[in-house]
Amino acid sequence: RLPPQLDGLKIVQLTDLHASRLLGSQWQRAVVDKTNALNPDLILITGDLVDGTPENRAADVAPLRDLKARLGVLAIPGNHEYYSDFVAWNAAFERLGLRVLRNEHVVIESAGGTLVVAGTTDRNAERFGLPLPDIKQALAGAPKDVPVVLMAHQPKGADVNAAAKVDLQLSGHTHGGQITGLHWIVQAANEGFVSGLYDVGAMQLYVSNGTGLWNGFPVRIGRPSEITQFTLRAAAQSGKG
Repeated sequence: RLPPQLDGLKIVQLTDLHASRLLGSQWQRAVVDKTNALNPDLILITGDLVDGTPENRAADVAPLRDLKARLGVLAIPGNHEYYSDFVAWNAAFERLGLRVLRNEHVVIESAGGTLVVAGTTDRNAERFGLPLPDIKQALAGAPKDVPVVLMAHQPKGADVNAAAKVDLQLSGHTHGGQITGLHWIVQAANEGFVSGLYDVGAMQLYVSNGTGLWNGFPVRIGRPSEITQFTLRAAAQSGKG
């Protein structure tokens, strides 16, 4: 459903940055520089930005302030934000210039074309008495017949999002399984999704291997990290929306 005016729009996805003593400010700065060098129209960060409290990780996340995209930088929480003082991190992210979507959406206008970008909370919110992911709430009031890109940290529940007429879902969380062979176990625990592009009904789902790693298990073998660039194409140009 992408309008021809948005053909060629560039989105860069970052996910699972896991700012920590292992992946500190120098590493985060390198991610920011590489992302900005892609000259994206829009940057979407699909959760697990941090490991630790805002007080302990303030210097490590500071480089994120310099992320630049013509149409903005949007983010959602992952499970690790809930483990690390979700409420305080929301305020910290806003100070960094990151718009955090929590079961809500924004309308992106560019060159006369319109795109909805929605974001949901994480499934672990229930453990902390906070709102669970709610795609209906996230899309409430969104314009009709406009393509929808959804940020959802975990790929679980993709069928529900497809039924809500999301066009493209961007997720992380799995780290691609981290180790070839182990990824089969991670895939089974995530409704068959672990890495790469999937068709879920009429929706496309992309599961990133993650840009960083949790410092509790900092190992990758055969499942490389990524900064992912998407170039959106209208159906008339590509044959597939």
